[in-house]
Amino acid sequence: MVTQRIRLYDSPHQFEPLMPSEAAMRPLLEHANDMMLAAKALGSSGLPGAHREIRALLRSMNSYYSNRLEGEHTRPSEIENALRQDFSEKPDLARRQRLAVAHIVTEAHCEAAIDERVAAGLNVTRWLYEAEALEWLHEGLFASLGPEDRTLADGSAMTPGQLRTREVKVGLHEAPAAASVPAFLKRWGDAYGGVRRGDAAVVAVAASHQRLAWVHPFPDGNGRVARLHTHLLLHSMGLLGGLWSPLRGYARSADRYKALLQAADEPRRGDLDGRGNLTQAGLVEWIGFTLDVCFDQVRFMGSMLDIGSMRERIAAALSFEQSVLKSGIRAEALTPLHYLFTGQAELPRAVFKQLTGLGERVATSLLSALLAGGYLASDTPYGAVRFAVPRHALRFYFPALWPEAEQDEALLASERRQTPARAP
Repeated sequence: MVTQRIRLYDSPHQFEPLMPSEAAMRPLLEHANDMMLAAKALGSSGLPGAHREIRALLRSMNSYYSNRLEGEHTRPSEIENALRQDFSEKPDLARRQRLAVAHIVTEAHCEAAIDERVAAGLNVTRWLYEAEALEWLHEGLFASLGPEDRTLADGSAMTPGQLRTREVKVGLHEAPAAASVPAFLKRWGDAYGGVRRGDAAVVAVAASHQRLAWVHPFPDGNGRVARLHTHLLLHSMGLLGGLWSPLRGYARSADRYKALLQAADEPRRGDLDGRGNLTQAGLVEWIGFTLDVCFDQVRFMGSMLDIGSMRERIAAALSFEQSVLKSGIRAEALTPLHYLFTGQAELPRAVFKQLTGLGERVATSLLSALLAGGYLASDTPYGAVRFAVPRHALRFYFPALWPEAEQDEALLASERRQTPARAP
């Protein structure tokens, strides 16, 4: 018996619809509009003192969650070690650490490049839908890795930023023929990059994520590229503000994320399922899920950044430091720390000490303890100080934001308690 080989997709019309029909769009547009209003309200909350630290925290968190979706995450403490160029002696862990750092660096670099283009009046969102931008992201995520880190399961080497030249199958999905990938990406970019209206453009961001994964333009790393691309599109629209990202929500609903991505790959389910080759119902469900994820993350971060309750959370962290850890950190740090969170980005050291209400000697010791404990950061030994979030204080400052980091800190503390002290 001869088994007939399935013909690979080779024409862009085969991944239509790229957007839902007008009737199917109406509730999605309402949902997108509600999310945009909430995101802009969050972004207008100010908090210049907290912004820099939260953005850095989100980049580490995004790296952790995006790689976790690929089954290649590291512990948050291992990411921090890698950022200090302290890599594990275990080859596989060191490789995963390098992947984590590559995401963090690439996200920061791409956001800065986007901000420069926006400031220059360029249409950044349209550019992000070009194949060149996808190649740029892929190269950023993988170019810093050594050849040993870019070896694929079949033994071949992945070239950062280069579209695939061979056929692939992802689960049940036969990706388009390699030779036709540029044509699919051209159609993908023209369709989504041409959507200009605000709420419709957000719907397009969600749809484009799924269809990009369907095309599978690179031999590996497509999931990471698609997720970072979605993050950067929302950033280019001014919706993130460095305060939230959909990547956390995707990873915390990992099973649904993967199931809906796959379901939207399926062929049309009948005469009532749109007019394209692929299922419109599956695409609509995926878009709705993505909008839910975005809305949930905006609302969650809104509750975390509430100014009033933040004062109470800082007080709880200081109380724990003073009464349990006995680290030299005192409750008198509450007023200047809360001021840094809500007010200006930095304070001269003398002003910070004055706001504690303590004498010079005690206030200086407190300032040193806060810097050592990670509650404050400074660019120079005597420079101004700014608000910071030590990982061990996450459970007080932003409870449930990054539960894995909280668990990791608890594990590290337990390991430290179990390690015998060295003899002097």
